[in-house]
Amino acid sequence: METITFDKLLLKTAFCCMAADGNIDKREVALIKSMCEKSELFKNFNFQEGINQLITKLNTNGKAFIQHYFNLLKSAELSEQEELTLIDFAIQTINADEIIEYSEIKFFKNIRHRLKVNDETILANFPDLEQYLEEDIITDSFIDKITSKYFETTELPEFDLITIDTNKE
Repeated sequence: METITFDKLLLKTAFCCMAADGNIDKREVALIKSMCEKSELFKNFNFQEGINQLITKLNTNGKAFIQHYFNLLKSAELSEQEELTLIDFAIQTINADEIIEYSEIKFFKNIRHRLKVNDETILANFPDLEQYLEEDIITDSFIDKITSKYFETTELPEFDLITIDTNKE
């Protein structure tokens, strides 16, 4: 599995969070640029070139690009502080356009699922993130999917009838 430097993982995280709702807002771009400029991790980084490379890769590879990001995130060996920094970049980007779409919350939950830091630590650092950590609502279509999967993978034997002994005291 390919490894990625923490600075590139941060940028890719912010980029993917920006694109998660299907819209790249100028406020999100400005925020990511500002976060990069303020971080020592992005010294001598050409923001426009870097962000445009990511856009090109996303346009070319679509969902495979996002899946690749998730795979990189899952395999990354991050400290708890790095994971919290990554969460901070993600949340700031999601909030930048002042519109939080459910697709962005779902995307964040995908990120969260791949991190080792516990919810209590996340909430201690980001008390406003409770909605991002809640369990997903189970919909009828979700229930239908798991029910269908159950029937596809389960063989039911023929059961013997049950006889109840009524002579016991």
